[in-house]
Amino acid sequence: MDTWKRRVVLYTVFLGVVLTVTAVAYRWGMRVYEGDPRTLIESLQFAIEMFTTTGFGGDASDWQSQQMHAFVAVMDLVGMLLLIGALPVVATPLLESAFSTTVPRSLEGDVEGHVVVCSDTTRSDALLNEFESEAVPYAVVEPDPDRALALYEAGHTVVRADPETTAGLESARLGAARALVTDVSDRVDASIVLAARELSTDVRAISVVEDPSRERYHRLAGADEVLSPRSLLGESLASKVTTAVRTDLDEAVAVGDSLRIAEVSVHHGSGLAGSTLAGSRIGERTGVDVIGAWFNGSFEAAPPPDATLSAGTVLLVSGTEGQVERLVDLTNSAARRFGAGETVVVGHGQVGQTVATALEDADLPVTVVDREDGEAIDVVGDATDPETLREAGVDDARTVVLALPDDTTAEFATLVIRDLAPNVELLARVEDPESVPKMHRAGADYVLSLSTVTGRMSASAVLADRDVLSLDTHVEVVRSEAPVLTGRTVGQAAVRETTGCTVIAIERGGDLITDVGPETRIERGDELVLAGTDEGVRSFERAFA
Repeated sequence: MDTWKRRVVLYTVFLGVVLTVTAVAYRWGMRVYEGDPRTLIESLQFAIEMFTTTGFGGDASDWQSQQMHAFVAVMDLVGMLLLIGALPVVATPLLESAFSTTVPRSLEGDVEGHVVVCSDTTRSDALLNEFESEAVPYAVVEPDPDRALALYEAGHTVVRADPETTAGLESARLGAARALVTDVSDRVDASIVLAARELSTDVRAISVVEDPSRERYHRLAGADEVLSPRSLLGESLASKVTTAVRTDLDEAVAVGDSLRIAEVSVHHGSGLAGSTLAGSRIGERTGVDVIGAWFNGSFEAAPPPDATLSAGTVLLVSGTEGQVERLVDLTNSAARRFGAGETVVVGHGQVGQTVATALEDADLPVTVVDREDGEAIDVVGDATDPETLREAGVDDARTVVLALPDDTTAEFATLVIRDLAPNVELLARVEDPESVPKMHRAGADYVLSLSTVTGRMSASAVLADRDVLSLDTHVEVVRSEAPVLTGRTVGQAAVRETTGCTVIAIERGGDLITDVGPETRIERGDELVLAGTDEGVRSFERAFA
């Protein structure tokens, strides 16, 4: 019996006792002080009429003694207290229950092919956004009533249940699901996977770990795939230091041997900084095609010609290896050396360790700063203290990587570093995606959110039919036939202007045409290779596929 029902039962019993005692006392008083006996039923009627404030019937004129007047006065007060007490105990909870939202305890209907997500954390929003952008059905299993209610009222499919139990997972129809994604904590995730394997051995189980050393135990529990987003985030930041191009993106997208898709940053001191996209003549000078760009942390697909390139702008481009290398030369600073130079890593948690290890493996000099002393720590001190940063050599460094677990500290450290070294390349990680624009305003050149990286990794593990281009936005590469465009040139089709997607190649008769321009004509049976955001790809499919 829940709390509200228990209180109602106890209040009802108490009210019955008070009514009975009042009726017996009234009967006795009328017989002793008024000489006018009443039956027990008549006395009970008087008590009910008094406590419900409907009156006293014909008895009011029969009271002559002071004792009965005093008794009635006291009972009036008792009745008022009982009425007031009924509001919070019975009425208010009853009204709240009638008008409040109730989170389902199980999925309704014959739901199948969905993804079971356990549970609601600070990183789950990015994952749910991924599924919604791909129109993939999902159900969040959340034991906390407040979190479950917040998700449900926000429009998400939620089941209020304990994901560590087979009953909780069964209420989300795990047996009919396409996958399970769990991201709570290393120990809880292992428990959830064990419970899932009791119900089904066929459902794909994806677990997220904070400590990569615990991957083995999640595998033993039955996880099909174990993700370590902190390590990948560190590797991504390190790749920005070791090379100016994200070469791992080239390997991730199969668009032929010659075509490359890469992120290229406009560095401080670059001749491109301050020019517009059209004024920079990037296409004419390098041959690359600009698919999109990050401006102050905000991604814009197919940016307009008058978009201004500033230090820290990250271009997403497609082209041959030679074309991309020419762009890298343009975006680099003429005043600073690249390929050698000091890198300062601030923070030595999982992300910081990954960055430092990658740089050491690449034979690049690195200085590590952390609050706690250790074998791998070069400078011990506060990341927001200018003296600590000067001791680490931030003034003369080529690159600074902020790998701090607290976003507020990272924002303040960015301000201090940018004041000490205006031209240093500043890369950072944050926990919350909402901190990304603030970090850019503080002066960071490139920022990755752990929540976004986790969401992208988890979604790509579920959606194996989509190529993930970037860890920090919904960019993907797809192949799609477009019979509506047969006989038209790429320029006449206006795919980019209509949908925001870019045609980066055409597959025709087993050959891949990568030299695609406005005059390239689309023939029957051609399969277009497109790059764009999730929304852009959906727009293309609706308009042309």
